[in-house]
Amino acid sequence: MISQLTKNERQLALVIAVLVAICGLVMAVAGRGDPFGDHGVIVLVFGVAVVFVIIGGYYTPEPSKDRLASYYDDPVKAGIVFSITWAVFAMFIGDWVAWLLAYPDLTFDATWASFGRLRPVHTTGVIFGFGGNALIATSFHVMQRTARTRLPDQLSPWFVLVGYNLFCILAVSGYFMGITQSKEYAEPEWYADIWLVVVWVAYLILYLRTLARRREPHIYVANWYYMAFILVVAALHIVNNLALPISFASAKSFPIFSGVQDAMTQWWYGHNAVAFFLTAGFLGMMYYYLPKRAGRPIFSYRMSILGFWGITFFYMWVGSHHLHYTALPQWVQTLGMTFSAILLVPSWMAAANALLTLNGAWHKVRDDATLRFMMVAAVFYGLSTFEGSFMAMRPVNSLSHYTDWTVAHVHAGTLGWNSMITFGAIYYLVPQLWKRAQMYSPALVEWHFWLSVAGALVYVFAMWNSGIVQGLMWRTYNESGTLAYSFIDSLVAMHPYYIARAVGGFLFFAGAVVGFYNVWMTIRVARELKPETMEEEPALAPKAALQAAE
Repeated sequence: MISQLTKNERQLALVIAVLVAICGLVMAVAGRGDPFGDHGVIVLVFGVAVVFVIIGGYYTPEPSKDRLASYYDDPVKAGIVFSITWAVFAMFIGDWVAWLLAYPDLTFDATWASFGRLRPVHTTGVIFGFGGNALIATSFHVMQRTARTRLPDQLSPWFVLVGYNLFCILAVSGYFMGITQSKEYAEPEWYADIWLVVVWVAYLILYLRTLARRREPHIYVANWYYMAFILVVAALHIVNNLALPISFASAKSFPIFSGVQDAMTQWWYGHNAVAFFLTAGFLGMMYYYLPKRAGRPIFSYRMSILGFWGITFFYMWVGSHHLHYTALPQWVQTLGMTFSAILLVPSWMAAANALLTLNGAWHKVRDDATLRFMMVAAVFYGLSTFEGSFMAMRPVNSLSHYTDWTVAHVHAGTLGWNSMITFGAIYYLVPQLWKRAQMYSPALVEWHFWLSVAGALVYVFAMWNSGIVQGLMWRTYNESGTLAYSFIDSLVAMHPYYIARAVGGFLFFAGAVVGFYNVWMTIRVARELKPETMEEEPALAPKAALQAAE
């Protein structure tokens, strides 16, 4: 890692690490007696550890100019390892939470193990730890290949990757300590949010600098999706996290919005986080790795571009469908519902484009579990986007909202779409990056695939049944006009479904453990080959992509 940095980059890295350590020291001293101080200690230890790593490799010889003829993949490798590690950790916590709902005593009387603290650990670990690291790593990989140029320097990719993981550590450790601003998927407090803005701006600048150096005249569609992911997530994060700390030595803050305005801002953020973090970025992943693995051009390059602009425009308006039957003005709710219905067109355009790309390659899907991961991801993407538009309709929403049906919908997307396409991309990348002919064990890839499919289906079907039964019980009246079932009655009825959910989650988690072991063994037994040059793997030229079926 350090040996690939130039002397100037090592000095700059040292300065940044020292500044981070000083910030941690100031936080630790100023926040004594407050969780803010505990986070200061974590930042201090993190900064000092990075200083030692840099000093350890400081006097190694500088890299030769030959490096400029090959892609810079060290951060991509690290991002893949971070991603699969976060996956195992966060899915373990997720399954624990699932068992906790069936058997509430599994907190073992520990405050940090309560549902309210473990649940955001799971969601943040999966979305930002697992998904975010995969998106950063694959974006570094894809933009170099599609632009046929190397990253502009060696330091900024590490700053983005390491800085992003510091944010994840602050977020997750904060939840265990009870630090939260109580905004779903945006729970970290103000100082962690500010740090993420710094990292994200560096990410955007790095991306733009790489594209500006491209040797391909065309910007491949995957880069448009990654660009939308980076730009819009920055805007969402800043607006939704506008808050005033009660003091600069305290972890606690209050949002500047209040009441229904705060709710609307939160769900504008929440649904667009689904759109641009969990959809656009992963579509960029799909549009590069699926055609590559299938060995075929995209079915329709024009459909991919139209889908991009459709998703980018329509998604922005749909967040208000989370607030049906609330104090939000009726016309805003209707606006969200209408755009949610229209959004189905570009969403299915992407799913259909992916599946039609596999025409002529279905024999590969049968034999290749990596490609099968990507195919199943496209199917789940189509199903979950249809379900999302359906659930946004006000009459359907009156039954589904606040029930486990919503949980089923979310996990059809995250387990079936986001996780499947990510595991497919990881299995495509790992042998290439570590110069192996194939994964350590193709049989274990098969095991991972079938455990994931079984786990996702058991989970989603259990929650579909649970949610619909739950919703019907809550709206059933007896002859005297009062509710036929109490809330406790519905909880008792849910118990078998909650056990089924925990079993499904365990199967999916077991698949992730198998994947982690397979990746680890592939890395351990990797043999070194010569670095890949920019001439060996030309980008997926739009001309080639346009040739198919148009």
